[in-house]
Amino acid sequence: MMDPLQIDQLYTRLRAARPRPTTELCYRSPFELLIAVMLSAQSTDRKVNEAAGPLFAVANTPQTIIALGEERLKGFIKTIGLYNTKAANILKTCALLLERHGGEVPRDRAALEALPGVGRKTANVVLNTAFGEPTIAVDTHIFRVANRTGLAPGRTVREVEEGLLAATPAAFKQDAHHWLILHGRYICTARRPRCAACPIRDLCQYPHKLEES
Repeated sequence: MMDPLQIDQLYTRLRAARPRPTTELCYRSPFELLIAVMLSAQSTDRKVNEAAGPLFAVANTPQTIIALGEERLKGFIKTIGLYNTKAANILKTCALLLERHGGEVPRDRAALEALPGVGRKTANVVLNTAFGEPTIAVDTHIFRVANRTGLAPGRTVREVEEGLLAATPAAFKQDAHHWLILHGRYICTARRPRCAACPIRDLCQYPHKLEES
């Protein structure tokens, strides 16, 4: 693993490269973010934005999405993988939001994870991005970066999450999720990492660094 000085330097450099990181999902409210993240499982942010934009233009509250009905909802999201399951979960989640939370997205992990189609990763994204909580949602990009660099190695997503929370200094925790996911998406890519363009190349413990991007 990296030592604390290396970790501090890693985040300092990622912050310098992206001073104000944020999600690439388009949203205007915690509810829109929740739905967008639910749609993003096994899909790309670009695909989600293409589908969610028209959807949110006509229905962006639990009430209005329920009013659409399942078939019309599917019509908006049919270009996204697993859209049948996602449509069913979205409608169930909207119903529970109205029944238990007055139509608002709860700022509570247990309440979020009790919603159909919402797991720990989705809850972490909503808590961090919508409500400013210092959580770190571990997706495939962050899992790869944490293990490849030596920042927080782990065999499971939960191990990596706990390692990142333990290793990341408090000053960086709020934005760590976005710095790491964007670094994995655009620099530390899966098949051919852009090591020559990497701002943390000298800190990274990956033994197979590429000389050219």
